[in-house]
Amino acid sequence: MAWRGLAQRGWGCGQAWAPPAGGRSCEELTAALVQPRLLGRRFNFFIQQKCGFRKAPRRVEPRRSDTGTSSETYKRSALIPPVEETAFYPSPYPIRTLVKPLFFTVGFTGCAFGSAAIWQYESLKSRVQSYFDGIKADWLDSIRPQKEGDFRKEINKWWNNLSDGQRTVTGIIAANVFVFCLWRVPSLQRTMIRYFTSSPASKVLCSPMLLSTFSHFSLFHMAANMYVLWSFSSSIVNILGQEQFMAVYLSAGVISNFVSYVCKVATGRYGPSLGASGAIMTVLAAVCTKIPEGRLAIIFLPMFTFTAGNALKAIIAMDTAGMILGWKFFDHAAHLGGALFGIWYITYGHELIWKNREPLVKIWHEMRTNGPKKGGGSK
Repeated sequence: MAWRGLAQRGWGCGQAWAPPAGGRSCEELTAALVQPRLLGRRFNFFIQQKCGFRKAPRRVEPRRSDTGTSSETYKRSALIPPVEETAFYPSPYPIRTLVKPLFFTVGFTGCAFGSAAIWQYESLKSRVQSYFDGIKADWLDSIRPQKEGDFRKEINKWWNNLSDGQRTVTGIIAANVFVFCLWRVPSLQRTMIRYFTSSPASKVLCSPMLLSTFSHFSLFHMAANMYVLWSFSSSIVNILGQEQFMAVYLSAGVISNFVSYVCKVATGRYGPSLGASGAIMTVLAAVCTKIPEGRLAIIFLPMFTFTAGNALKAIIAMDTAGMILGWKFFDHAAHLGGALFGIWYITYGHELIWKNREPLVKIWHEMRTNGPKKGGGSK
């Protein structure tokens, strides 16, 4: 009886329920259908319950973003993780979302080249000492008994046989493999989506522009990118040097993501992006621009060769068409932004940025020279 009384109060007719058809109340409908003498307490409860369930139908609309983008947009490719639409929140003022990424791009690029200039200065300063240390190490190795089958010796031999470019990109490849393994940890999925995929509709805008450059969800995607990077590593490091290459590579990742942001805001397609393709396109474009007559081939079709200049033109044409036509398998805007940055840097940027690093190096040299004197005691 207590359950039934609660049901009568909770399920009976009231303000929260819509009236039945014809505008008649529950009591009027009960009197019209059944004689009053036949209504007992128990039977009257079921009549009220039936009336109470005549609730006005409520249509449940699927949640949509302000731009009208469906969840299929975020599952556009097998190269990206299956991200739900609710993970992104497009701003009602999309142009404003580009302000912070723009300042981050400019600031990070300046810091990258400044750090590379200081790194090169320190490398040149320690090169003489390293030369004498190398002579000493070779002399010790000559008088030290050699161990047959030493694993460490084999690793050192393999490392020494690599070119400067291959040794430089080994750390980049290791970082990409490490992040790829993090994607396989289920408890880290939300963190990986938030910080290692870039989208102008994400709550975190700036740090993913760099972190997503080392992020791959697909094994094939990572393997293809790292193979291209390894193939062009010797050429690009011979052209730019180790320090300048690292500055160009990291800056290219951020710049290509910013171009992707601009394209996504302009088109209203806020799907996430990840991968090193934008930075690798900068490397490829720089090498092809510097050595346009070089011969290239596809890994699975080595019998077909073509010039580097023609390959670059074909890639730019394909990415331009993909960006205009809205192809969703790759982030063509990031590819195109990386390629254009590589062409610009090898043509003008090297003269404009790298060769004007002397004032910064001079300031750093004065700080290194005067620092110990201020902190040391009198002799």
